[in-house]
Amino acid sequence: MTAYHPHHGYSAAARLTPDLPRLALGFVLIEVGYKLGLNLLDAVLVSAPDGFVDSYYSGTTRGGLLLQLFAFSLLILSVITVTRKLHFRSAVSLIGPPNQAWNDLRQVTLACLGGFLLIELLPPYYSYAGGVWNMPLAWLTTLPLAMIALLIQTGAEELLYRGYLQQQLAARFRATWVWMLVPNLLFAAAHWQPHAASNEAWEYVIWAFFFGLAASDLTARSGALGAAVGFHLANNAFAFLIFGEMGSTDSGLALMLFPAPEATGDSLLPPSAQDAAFPSARLIAELLVMLIIWLSARIAIRR
Repeated sequence: MTAYHPHHGYSAAARLTPDLPRLALGFVLIEVGYKLGLNLLDAVLVSAPDGFVDSYYSGTTRGGLLLQLFAFSLLILSVITVTRKLHFRSAVSLIGPPNQAWNDLRQVTLACLGGFLLIELLPPYYSYAGGVWNMPLAWLTTLPLAMIALLIQTGAEELLYRGYLQQQLAARFRATWVWMLVPNLLFAAAHWQPHAASNEAWEYVIWAFFFGLAASDLTARSGALGAAVGFHLANNAFAFLIFGEMGSTDSGLALMLFPAPEATGDSLLPPSAQDAAFPSARLIAELLVMLIIWLSARIAIRR
């Protein structure tokens, strides 16, 4: 595909070790290394106050969620180590040309955040009744640190799925569908929520799959990882930093908190009916928003 010609150069370094057994072993080692790192962090947190430990696992406070996001640096370390030791190539080869990656990251982040802002400003308009400002001054002063933490979190996931896995599969298979689909099936599976309602869990997996496809497309078109990271960063900045539900998981950095729909009686359907509606209007709306943001990113990297 002509549009994906830059991806050939992006995956060139991976062709040094294109065999599938090495890739499978590398993926397992990355996951094991990351898990060991998290276990070590858990051991360190044993001596921390119970309230802080709980907020780290749930992400319901600024400090807890920031630590949770910064912990993704352990995944970055694991990916880099396996890439160097098992594939004999540098971390830079996972990113692509550094200057281009940085420029793409900056431009796509701004373009996608602009897309989110435009969506919020256009009708239909929503009632903010019941919303509570979550310490606006603290939110503002924490914002730079929160963006760095989100950059680490999103960068780690992109480094693994659109960097390591996508490159290594492209080195082994010429067929585009292989390196587009396989990493994103794994990415989607990683977003499975076992404690959520069945339909809600499946919808999140479906959303994650299409999100991953959009990120892979941006990587292939640009020939560097920066565009995918910017796309991911803007999405997560909007998801983590603007609105959240009171007491819900990963709500600690949100500027405005709302009661859960079931707590206010705002839901129009009983829980059983909500679980039966598939696909839900929410999933369709979120996929449409993703399409708009992806197009914003495409425009930003057009050369």
